Amino acid sequence: MNTRAGLLEEVQSKLFEYKGFDIVFSDGKRKNNSIAKIKNERFVVDVKPEITQGNKGIVLQQLKDASREENLPVLLVTKYIPSVIAKTFVDEGISYIDTAGNCNIQQNNLILIIEGKKNERLPRTNQPRAFQDAGIKLIYCLLVNSDNINKSFRELAELSHIALGSVSAIIQELADLKFVLKTKNKKVLKNKSELLQRWVIAYNDVLRPKLLLKKLSFANKLDYSNWINLDLSSVSGKTLWGGECGAGILTKNLAPANYTIYTDGTWQSVGKSLKLIPDDNCKVEILHLFYNEEENNTVSPLLIYADLMGSGDSRNIETAEIILNNELQYLK
Repeated sequence: MNTRAGLLEEVQSKLFEYKGFDIVFSDGKRKNNSIAKIKNERFVVDVKPEITQGNKGIVLQQLKDASREENLPVLLVTKYIPSVIAKTFVDEGISYIDTAGNCNIQQNNLILIIEGKKNERLPRTNQPRAFQDAGIKLIYCLLVNSDNINKSFRELAELSHIALGSVSAIIQELADLKFVLKTKNKKVLKNKSELLQRWVIAYNDVLRPKLLLKKLSFANKLDYSNWINLDLSSVSGKTLWGGECGAGILTKNLAPANYTIYTDGTWQSVGKSLKLIPDDNCKVEILHLFYNEEENNTVSPLLIYADLMGSGDSRNIETAEIILNNELQYLK
């Protein structure tokens, strides 16, 4: 039962079974939101079928928006949420319950914690081709510059580094999904805000994990605070700041806790030039640069935005909003 009503019914049943507490649901102000009452505490309920690495930042933003609009703490109801993400949400003040009965609901004197109930991730359905590897790269080129939609298929293939034969199929699928409008003389990118959101989720879930080349650490610990003075041009191949570092340069509003570097060269070359050493538990990540970037010291605002939203960190999400409202205003 994966419908909204079905998920509410399942969590209602599990909480009563394990803790003997009733959840009483009523309508909220926002569309698709409900108000939950547990004992004397009220929550605005937001239902999400599944929380993933790719959508956790967007979901966290939506949960906080719902909380502000209803002026109530939020309760996330979901079929599946990984334990690591669940902990992050709890740290952000988000209560949650899944359909297995696992929950962490804390508000004033109400504390309900259930752990260890087995829950299975939702089975993967066939993802549209547009949101698989090639499609993600092509959509990136369209979101960076919506005028690119009217380039020839050959030009789009070269821009996005995908096979020429894939371009036509992906553009047609985007048209079927109402993201591209075909007229007699041209094509127009439509519903950009929704396309951006779906692209960010797909990028973080599907493509970004495949771009990771290596995790390293600075041999000189002072470079964690002195990173801005490192010379990326000394690296063989195009090498640019992304993530929190890119956002720090772009907005002057963020001191990085994690360091993201994109390169079209090798991680060994980056490591040698910047004096980095392999460390799987460290905060420096090297990713493959999958597109032709203009001369700059950061990746595009679009890619920085996706990195920040994929982190699920509230501080990063606030900075991502600044980028969305300024550099990416044309996609709202």
